[in-house]
Amino acid sequence: MSDFEHRHAGHCESGTVAALLRHQGLDLSEPMVFGIGGALFFLHLPWLRMGGIPLTSYRDAPRAIIKNIGKRFGIRWRQHRYRDPEAGMQALNAFVDSGRPVGVQTGIYWLPYFPVEMRFHFNGHNLVVYGREGSDYLISDPVAEMPVICAAEDLQRARFAKGVFAPRGLTYYPEGVPRDPDLRPAVRDAIRATARRMVDMPVPMFGARGIGWLARRLERWPDKLGAEKARKWVGSIVRMQEEIGTGGAGFRFIYAAFLQEAGDLLNNAALRECAIDLTATGDRWRDFAVQGAQLVKQRQDGSEAYTRLAALLRECGEREQEIFTRLKTAV
Repeated sequence: MSDFEHRHAGHCESGTVAALLRHQGLDLSEPMVFGIGGALFFLHLPWLRMGGIPLTSYRDAPRAIIKNIGKRFGIRWRQHRYRDPEAGMQALNAFVDSGRPVGVQTGIYWLPYFPVEMRFHFNGHNLVVYGREGSDYLISDPVAEMPVICAAEDLQRARFAKGVFAPRGLTYYPEGVPRDPDLRPAVRDAIRATARRMVDMPVPMFGARGIGWLARRLERWPDKLGAEKARKWVGSIVRMQEEIGTGGAGFRFIYAAFLQEAGDLLNNAALRECAIDLTATGDRWRDFAVQGAQLVKQRQDGSEAYTRLAALLRECGEREQEIFTRLKTAV
């Protein structure tokens, strides 16, 4: 029987990385992995589309957590991709049969243990495969309450799904994991880097400025796109915020928990104050999601509804501009 420990997490990549590190002897909380991994961000890219809708993201690119955790702790990550699905599954078998749990990237649409209403074409979902029984795989999916089982055919389709962020069979695991590292330098470096990315990037659609930039565009969508298409685009923003990896509000709550933990670690009251303020900002993101969902369901309509949504976005952007400006000099 495998000794792999499953823990429920708020976000798939930080949960998967935390689980793999814990299995190797480095037990960090998920917020600490998320924060040191520098995952929090914001961007809205009109030219990069998923399902014909511009991409909105509330975090850094896929695998950024893996890269940044490796850099800040000196951990080498072994990452493998496969052109041939059969070869990819054979390699996965070799890993788990040798007792090595591995992280894999998947397309969530093809994972049958998700309820049908939660399946959509998003290829950035991470999970741990830690064993198999016959042709079925034992999976620790961080967003699931308990371990799950997945048939080989379904897992293969998920690992080799096509489209944006296609996984191409990605498999990864850490090597050379320190058992008791000094977290303080990594925490300081991570906070400074995230704060700079949120407030200093010159590109207008990135960071805290990008939130206000999206607000200006959203306010014009009804006239530019028409009522039906505008509602669809708002629905995509809300889905990216609330369903795909916990999104905007959830990521702010996780990062706030990191700041609280970092404040205790460094005995830094400024970090604890920023944690409180970022939690309140997460609440405003949730207000935005609620009003956006009401608009999509046509419980609100008209230009006034878009004006209110845009005002909430601007408020979130202004709050994050202020919080991350403070964080630049807090450590």
